[in-house]
Amino acid sequence: MAEHPIPILEEAAGVCVDAHGGAIGLPQLCADWVPNQIFWLVVALVLIYLLLSRVALPRIGAVLAERRGSITSDIAAAEELKLKAQEAEAAYNQALADARAEAARIVAAARADIQADLDAATALADAEIAAKAAESERRISAIRASALESVSEVAREATQDIVALLGGTADAAGVTAAVAARVKG
Repeated sequence: MAEHPIPILEEAAGVCVDAHGGAIGLPQLCADWVPNQIFWLVVALVLIYLLLSRVALPRIGAVLAERRGSITSDIAAAEELKLKAQEAEAAYNQALADARAEAARIVAAARADIQADLDAATALADAEIAAKAAESERRISAIRASALESVSEVAREATQDIVALLGGTADAAGVTAAVAARVKG
């Protein structure tokens, strides 16, 4: 028996091994081995079932429960953060509206101040213009009076010279009265 392992195989295998020790076909398909294979299959499945049900599945269940709890707490935290974000957005919008109202109030106040300064500057400019216009009117009146005086003087002298050239005598009072009457219209 020690010389070759095939005779042991012959004894165990029965008809699935030929007389020379060569295997006929696939040994796993040998009908003599089927009960033995079924036995070990059942043993292996029972061991796998026990291993899974006692060790692996409880660990997987614990991981799933932990994940479920983590997801639930994350969802609750997300909802809380969402509410805080909505509150922050509402506060931001209110602050923005308040800032816009304050800016509009500041603009209105600045506009009123500018308008008041403009009105004061316009009134000052109008007063300066009126003063300059009055001064100009006074100067124009003085120039007009001076011009009228000069024209009257030239007209009197010219009249006396014309009367003297024509061979007559003109008294100063008569010439002055004639020139004044003519200047008045």
